[in-house]
Order: sequence, then structure tokens, then C-alpha cells
Amino acid sequence: MAPAEYGHSIEAENKGMDAGGDGIGREGRLTPDRAGARVATPWRSTPFLLAALALWLAATAGLRPLALPDEGRYASVAYEMLHGDGLVPTLDGLPFFHKPPLFYWIDIGAMKAFGANAFTVRFGSLVGAWILGAALFGFVRARHGPALARTALLVLATCPFYFLAAQYANHDMLVAGLITAAVLAFVQAADATRRARLGWTLAAWAACGLALLSKGLIGVALPALVVGPWLLAQRRWRDVLALLHPLGLAAFAVIALPWMFAMQVRFPGFFDYFIVEQHFRRYAASSFNNVQPFWLLPVAFVLATLPWSAWLALRARHVAVRRPRDAGLMLWWVVAILAFFSIPSSKLVGYVLPALAPWCMLVSLALRDPLPPWPRVRASAALGALVSLGVVGVLAWQAPKSNRSVAAALGRGLAPGDAVVLVDDAFYDVPFLARLAAPPLVASDWSDPGIARRDNWKKELADAARFDPAAAARVLVPSARLHMLACGSGRVWFVLKPGSAAHWLDRVPGAERVQAGAHAELWRAARRPCP
Repeated sequence: MAPAEYGHSIEAENKGMDAGGDGIGREGRLTPDRAGARVATPWRSTPFLLAALALWLAATAGLRPLALPDEGRYASVAYEMLHGDGLVPTLDGLPFFHKPPLFYWIDIGAMKAFGANAFTVRFGSLVGAWILGAALFGFVRARHGPALARTALLVLATCPFYFLAAQYANHDMLVAGLITAAVLAFVQAADATRRARLGWTLAAWAACGLALLSKGLIGVALPALVVGPWLLAQRRWRDVLALLHPLGLAAFAVIALPWMFAMQVRFPGFFDYFIVEQHFRRYAASSFNNVQPFWLLPVAFVLATLPWSAWLALRARHVAVRRPRDAGLMLWWVVAILAFFSIPSSKLVGYVLPALAPWCMLVSLALRDPLPPWPRVRASAALGALVSLGVVGVLAWQAPKSNRSVAAALGRGLAPGDAVVLVDDAFYDVPFLARLAAPPLVASDWSDPGIARRDNWKKELADAARFDPAAAARVLVPSARLHMLACGSGRVWFVLKPGSAAHWLDRVPGAERVQAGAHAELWRAARRPCP
């Protein structure tokens, strides 16, 4: 639905409500059929709006190449799982336990249905974004009516932060959507009658279990951080205890725990690495990448949600006119998420995506009473949509850091029995784009003691090596033995940084450059008998 049409329909409906009516504006939210009954206008119905949201998010999801490092890394992991062990995430053939598998499983399903491409490796993010939008729309509709629900959905859909994150292949949007669904289900459960409470509680805990499988413990920790203090501040102790229903906890355990126990059985030390190191140590440490000041995430969040954050700033005093308790919950939700992720020294803007739903609801409440000048609101929606599409277009045109030309040349030239070696860099997108039938070898100085102290691609693979030393001995090639890979039959292909061949391939006879890209080069050498 176009922003202008959308805003006009909301304006008309809001005028009907403000006049003391039943929410039927002069244009007519409901229309009579021949028998005199009222039926909803189809294009304002919930199925139509949620289908339109899915189409809006998915239409441009496959236009741009994979961004590095995240999209290339996670695309390669999902592709390896598709053709290997569907339970164990692997990177370059080694167990990769930085993140749990739900995102990869969703992408694997999409690849099986639609092939391996840029769209399908972003499918997990698209699913998470749609869940976030559907949960927000359903919650606002149930508590504030369809007009405000459509306003909240319009704000969310035309927020560039939301739109771009929905088309970015990493785990952040999927966990944000599931956390949002969990929080809103917990709130509905706390406010529901005794008869309806159990259903909402089961739904909330199921969402927490899926959120844990999408990115780890924050899937249950953040809903608890939002809902628990909000209820306790109202002295609703019994509601807190009711949300800890044994059936809800059982639903969470059935969904979240089997995969983790299976990994611990197969890979001793998994719990220490996945739970302790990747959660508690990473949260408390200061040695990881992306060290940023405390204020970064609040500032970045406000900027990333323009133009709607400007409306909230201008009309903040109107937010709590109706349902102040909900407004208080949403405000606390935003503050809790931003504060939680601002404490660690390592910060990425995508971490605060779970704050999007409450932020958009606060904006919609700010636009509710008194009614704003709707032409300006429609202009804001159009501006947000144009910015979103413009960024996608620029990224598709510029293709920053993409190695697609090198990967394409590699894919065309590969023959059975050939070996592929990534030299002293990750080149995350190359295995996926070249459709490698087997994981590549990775050559570097793996004896460097500084690898354990740096949060980079080398540490990822060095960490993975501890879970499968035999595979690591085959995959991780010491730089001093690089020339030995040219021994045998067939050919060996080297992917390396531009201008570095003289250093790395000086002992590889007959090496020739096949393709030169902006960020990588492809070299080939015929193997030969070696003593």
C-alpha cells in the first residue's frame, strides 16, 4: 500500500474515533453488504497488510551482493550445512559455534526451495522481520484498535533501520523478531483472563526457545529483563509467578535444549565455549572487535530510525494520552535494551533491533492524540521508504568488498580433484558464490601466539579447531607448507589479497593469475609430482 493512501485511510478512521464514533471514518472503515452486515475493507484486513509487509521486505532482498564479513560468513555456513551435517554449523569444514543453528536451518529450507542465492541466504532475516511486524501489529490491534495498529505498522515498515536489517544476512533480526514476539506474548499473558493466560504463556516461552536457538541466551534474558521489572514495579508478584508456569518452562526446554545437549555429547567443551565464552566472557571482556563509547547505541538508534524519531521528539508529550501503562512499558523496553547493550565495550548497531517494536509503538501513540498534519506524516513515510530503497540500490551498484568476480571465475574453472586454498584471509563469500563442493583449505601462520588475543577470522577458525583437531589438521595449512599443496595431480587454486602473490606463491612453480578483483585475486597452478 502506498504511504499516501495508507496515511489517508488512518486519518479518516482516527477522525471517526475522535468524533466519538465507533472508529468508522467518513471514507468508511467498514462497508455494508446486501444484508446490512458490516464487512472489513479487504485492503485494510490483517491478512492483506501482513502479506503486503512480506512483499515489501522481500522484493529487493536479492538485488545486492553479499556484504562482508557477516553475510558471506553466514551464507557459507548455511551452504556447508546444506551439503553436510545439518545439525553442526561449520565454517571451512570446522565446527562453528559462535551462533546456534536456527538462522541456518531457515536458510537451508529456503535454499532447498529456491536455490542457493542472495535472496535465500537472507531468508532467516526476512522471517524475523516479518515476525516482528506481525507481533507488533497484532498486539497494538488487540489493545488499541486497527487504526493505531496500521499506524504502527506503517512506521515500522518505512523505518530504514528495520527495512535494511530485514535484508541483511545475520542473526540479529531473527532474534529481534522472536524476542519481540516473546515480550508481547508475556504481556498479553500477564493481562489475560485465567482461561487465556496459559495459551499466551506457552506462546511466549516457545518464542524464547526459538530466540535462544537463533542467537543464544539473550533470547530468554531480554524478555525477562523487559517484562519482569515492569510487572514488579506494579507489585504484580502473582503475575510474575504465573508466567513461570511449568508447562511454559517445559515448552522452552523441549525447543531450546535438545540441540545444545546433542552438541555437548558430540563435542565435549561445547557448553563452556558456547555458554561461558561466547556469552559471559564476551559480554564482560574488552578485547573483542568494535570497541565503542557508551553513548554510541542510543545515538545511532535515534539516527537509524529517522524520520520517525523526529516525530517522537516533537510530540513526546502526547504519548501517554491513551493507555499510559502501555506507554510506560514501551519506554522501559527501549531503555532496557539500549542500556543492556551499551554496557559491554564491544558494540554493533544491530544489537538494538529488539528495541524497534516498542519505539514504533511510541511513535504511533505520539501520532494519535491530537491528530498530526497527515500530509507531513505521509511525506515522512515516503521519505523513509525512499531512503530504504536508495541504500539498497547504492549497495547493489557499488558492491562494496564483494569478491563475486573472483568467485565466478573459480566456479567456472574448477574440475573434480582440484584444491582451493584461501591464503591469509577469510574471503567469506568465495566458497558460497563459487558453489564449492568441499570446504576450502586455509593457509596462514597458524603458529602465531597472537591469534588467541585478536577477535578476527583467524581466531574463529582456531577456536573451531579445538572441536575437530583431525579436520583442522587437514584444513588449516601452515604458511611454510603452502608450496606442498601444489604436489599431486590436478590443479590448485589460490585466492589471495591483491599484490600478495609474490610473497605467498614464490615457491609455487607455474602459478598464474586467472582473475584480478578489487579485493582478491585468483591464481592457478598445475600440480606436479613431488618427492
